Amino acid sequence: MREITRRGFGRTLAGTAAAAATASALAPFTFSPRAARAAASAHVVVVGGGFGGATAAKALKRAVPEMRVTLVEQNAQFVTCPYSNLVLGGWRELDSITHSYDALRERWGIEVVQARAAGIDGEARTVTLEGGESLSFDRAIVSPGIDLRLPGEGGIEGYDEAAWEAMPHAWKAGPQTSLLRAQLEAMEDGGTFVIAAPPNPFRCPPGPYERISLIAHYLSTQKPNSRILLLDSKDSFSKQGLFTAAWERFYPGMIEIRLLPDDGKVVRVDPAAMELETEFGEIHRADVANVVPPQWAGRIARESGLAAESGWCPVEPTTFESSLVPGVHVVGDASIAAPMPKSGFSAHNQGKAAAAACVALLAGEAPANPAWANTCYSHVAPGYAISVAAVYRVEEGAMTAVEGAGGLSGADWDDGQRQLEAAYADGWYRSITEDMFG
Repeated sequence: MREITRRGFGRTLAGTAAAAATASALAPFTFSPRAARAAASAHVVVVGGGFGGATAAKALKRAVPEMRVTLVEQNAQFVTCPYSNLVLGGWRELDSITHSYDALRERWGIEVVQARAAGIDGEARTVTLEGGESLSFDRAIVSPGIDLRLPGEGGIEGYDEAAWEAMPHAWKAGPQTSLLRAQLEAMEDGGTFVIAAPPNPFRCPPGPYERISLIAHYLSTQKPNSRILLLDSKDSFSKQGLFTAAWERFYPGMIEIRLLPDDGKVVRVDPAAMELETEFGEIHRADVANVVPPQWAGRIARESGLAAESGWCPVEPTTFESSLVPGVHVVGDASIAAPMPKSGFSAHNQGKAAAAACVALLAGEAPANPAWANTCYSHVAPGYAISVAAVYRVEEGAMTAVEGAGGLSGADWDDGQRQLEAAYADGWYRSITEDMFG
């Protein structure tokens, strides 16, 4: 992706903010009294209470307050993957990225059901809960997130659920985040932290490299004789030039990079010996290992016929309605929406677009053709962040990035601009979580 000028980046930020505000208000969607009554009498069930699902549930109630909306989520609280790397780096506590569903229930009138969805039947229009209860729906929005592929499912040999305790993935924020942080704190100065990055596609493309940055900052200040080894299953990675330039500046000599051509693909792990083996047989021993394996759509999507052979969910790009199960919309990381990345901001925008499409379809009206925005900030050092931004629309039936509407923050930006990016990142996190849960 090309770099944009400072002025161009300012325009991108303004455009992103405007797009998000428009989607948030659902301003383009107005309905006749007859159509509004039709939508108001419907029941929409939303499965999954993350960036896509919680956003969709709230957007539905904002659009048609009389509509019955049920949010099915197995966890009592939501811990965000965005900003979990700051917990690993010691910059934040886990409580600061943990959010309650209380406002959705009490302020917005959403029925929040704390249970695991066991099945979705598109033909019968029902969601079955693990306890056997069945919820009927007129339309459903599913935001199941990702699951980690296990051995035998395209995952890494030896990296089963038992191995997660010795070699945390921390790619679903919560207890795994706390576990990896504790292991880093217990590591002796002079130890080796190894991170294995997954192949595409996966949740949060810049995430492993922001994680390296923040852990490098922690080690450089607390355990300066330690080293970090990146073993990566890809030829290149998101924001690579910006990350590596910052690593050379802030953490010189600490980080070793092994990409796919340098035998960086991890194919086997031995948690008892804390060893990781790469494709051509080289074995690396870690004092702390963070293994992020290949991924696919969350189990409920795969078991309900929403996922294709790839393990991801094909959707109609304008409405995010499943290409395989009519009446069910799939948003967030589980959906096939490239070139949109699998990010929290993407899921947030998709949830709003799917909610608007549901209202229109329930009202017997044609859904609008929306536009989406994504901005991804990455903290690299205190007061120093980088970003990538893009705008997307559907053209000729396919999701496309709008040419000239995004790009990377400049390689030559000074420290003042990097400090602004860090402030923008914090503002983005406050704004998006308030929009979801406030």
